Amino acid sequence: MFKIYFIKSFYIELVLIENSFYIETYGCASNKADSLIISDLLIKSNYVQTSLHDAQFIIINTCAVKEQTEKKIKDRLKKMHELYQDENERHVVIAGCLPHVAEGYIELIRKIIPSFSAIIDLDNINEIPEIIQAIKTGGRNQVFLSQNSIDKARFFINHSPGKITGITPISEGCLGSCTYCCVKNARGRLNCYNPKYIVENVHNQLKQGIKQVYLTSQDCSTYHYNGVTLADVVREIVIVDHEFFLRIGMLNPSFLIKGFDQLVSIFKLDKVYQFFHVPIQSASSEILKKMQRTYVIQDIINQLEILREKFPYLTISTDIICGFPGETEYDFHRTINFIKWLKPEIINISKFTPRPNTKAREMKQLDSKIIKERSIKLSRLFRNSLSTINKKWEGWEGKVLVLHAGLEENQGFGRNFAYKNIYINDIDGKFGEFINVKVVRIDGFNLFAKKI
Repeated sequence: MFKIYFIKSFYIELVLIENSFYIETYGCASNKADSLIISDLLIKSNYVQTSLHDAQFIIINTCAVKEQTEKKIKDRLKKMHELYQDENERHVVIAGCLPHVAEGYIELIRKIIPSFSAIIDLDNINEIPEIIQAIKTGGRNQVFLSQNSIDKARFFINHSPGKITGITPISEGCLGSCTYCCVKNARGRLNCYNPKYIVENVHNQLKQGIKQVYLTSQDCSTYHYNGVTLADVVREIVIVDHEFFLRIGMLNPSFLIKGFDQLVSIFKLDKVYQFFHVPIQSASSEILKKMQRTYVIQDIINQLEILREKFPYLTISTDIICGFPGETEYDFHRTINFIKWLKPEIINISKFTPRPNTKAREMKQLDSKIIKERSIKLSRLFRNSLSTINKKWEGWEGKVLVLHAGLEENQGFGRNFAYKNIYINDIDGKFGEFINVKVVRIDGFNLFAKKI
């Protein structure tokens, strides 16, 4: 198929490549893992990955965790309809969480992009070659829903040469019932993947030259498969004779209590990043109850103190929701004081917005101005903390994995055992290597180093 565009007296010929696809991914690492599986399965079925403008099949892998993200994706889908509604050989496929977060969302998407060719489920991504074939013969507006959960760890990815970072899913869904979360409506109850596939999946990526692997899930702390724990899986991964770093994904704060020994044993392993993503969400006991978060903040504080004593260089990342329904100034002040004490290296601040089919949506909402003011105050507190947060790294010497180019010419960006941002001078473009460096300068969140 050829389309001719006339622009300022010049003809531009745009070629739509048969059996080609383009994939656009929004949201979390689990979505990125899904996109990798989709892409790899299509390539193995003789499809060609190409640019948006050349692709016959456009796959939009959606996210629904936040209202802002939902709006962005809806606008994107509307744009796809405007651009391609008259191109009969161009097909838009919608994947990810958004169509499945609440009843009626598939119909909502029909209205936004009536020209869509297919909506697929989170557990039939393995059928994507067959779905694409069905689109070729069956036309538009098809919906493919899965009947059973699948083990996504068994899909081994062939990475392109030079790829440094890989992702391996270990489970999907969760055991929680947080009143603000709509993702569980799409991802469902917990489905832990076979540890044999997880370990083999990671090792397969390492054989291809991958140097950094992310284990991902909606909640890695809930992993349990026929008596095998998260710590068991991690130990089996790191014994392989490859030099690499392993990053564990988000862990529920309750893991500090229920799985503390696992956590300590994991962080003691040399190849595991000492990086702890623990989404506290609020430091108010009353708000945690309304959120249906199953932990007491003082217990979390006690365990964090012990953890930091054991691992003084541990990088902590947390998430905070500002303006949850019923949050008083006192509740917010508790969170402010907690962040002052914790001094996390990374903080993800969300302004509360009610999500579809959640209990929090039915609660009395705070004024948006109050929510905005609180998020600004918390952001300012975090920015101010960056001036001193990295002082302990001055003069540090050790191994860094160089991942990609830095901010300046002949500069590289890498991470050390604690997942710190490190910029290294005099890097000649060889990425994916481990080098020894010395930190010579601190600038807020970033460390600057020289090779030694």
